[in-house]
Amino acid sequence: MKENDESDYLMLSGIQHFRFCQRQWALIHIEQQWEENVRTIEGQYIHEKADRPFVREKRGNKLIVRAMPVRSHELKTSGICDVVEFISDENGIELHGELGRYQPIPIEYKRGKPKKGQEDIVQLVAQAMCLEEMLLCEINVAYLFYDEIKRRVEIEITESMRDEVSKIFKQMHHYYKNQFTPKVKMGKHCQSCSLLNLCLPVLEQTISVRRYMERYL
Repeated sequence: MKENDESDYLMLSGIQHFRFCQRQWALIHIEQQWEENVRTIEGQYIHEKADRPFVREKRGNKLIVRAMPVRSHELKTSGICDVVEFISDENGIELHGELGRYQPIPIEYKRGKPKKGQEDIVQLVAQAMCLEEMLLCEINVAYLFYDEIKRRVEIEITESMRDEVSKIFKQMHHYYKNQFTPKVKMGKHCQSCSLLNLCLPVLEQTISVRRYMERYL
């Protein structure tokens, strides 16, 4: 395999699924199963407003880039940043075609309101890590914009967060390489999962599908 061959890279957005539920991630990214629900439809609508590919907009000391492709050879992942704001900063980086220096700040758009879990945060940190690797810079802050509350939530990017993201991606690659789908671990999160009907957590927890079909037949 050639150096930096991206054929085995995982989708960056998958880290959110993995942090929410490892089984959900495997069903989507390994078994290629998916089922829409109200939450996924609303989420797509929110992203459609943010994702306008290759659009660059200048506002004062700020350059706004939407739907920016990013990747990391270290994490072996690639994806899209909803929005990256480049703020004029003398300590920042140079950008092709632009005068001065800028500090990149990734912004991820989400439906609903801030969650108790860390799934949105690890996705945002992964985006920041991709930008750091691509642009040779350091990003210490990023934002999550929640549509329900109509405002940004500031997220500090720490070394411990970077370490956690690296560990999660290593585990994701291990599962993907071995085509491993974890067993069900039921919890309150199951009720909001878009794959509830496909996952069949209650059925799997009580009886295997094979045994169920044997009894049924």
